[in-house]
Amino acid sequence: MIEQTEDALLLSGRLTMSTVPALYESGLKVLAEKDLLVDMSRVETVDSAAVSMLLGWSRAAQARQGALRVTGMPASLLSLANLYGVADMLPH
Repeated sequence: MIEQTEDALLLSGRLTMSTVPALYESGLKVLAEKDLLVDMSRVETVDSAAVSMLLGWSRAAQARQGALRVTGMPASLLSLANLYGVADMLPH
């Protein structure tokens, strides 16, 4: 689930292959207009799709010379990113 405030996107629940595509598109729309803070502190479950989503958002922010910051990143997401060798590429 995604909730947009004036300053951030608040993600909650499951970030999996079944939920990420819609979340990804929502984030891209926000990134097209402004810098983005993503709060992941209420995320319960992740899979590799969540890693891919963050990398995609990061590329989109860089392409428009914007900024993407992430808070509350779940340990399981960091673990997956380390496993894939992309942890250093994730926004913090």
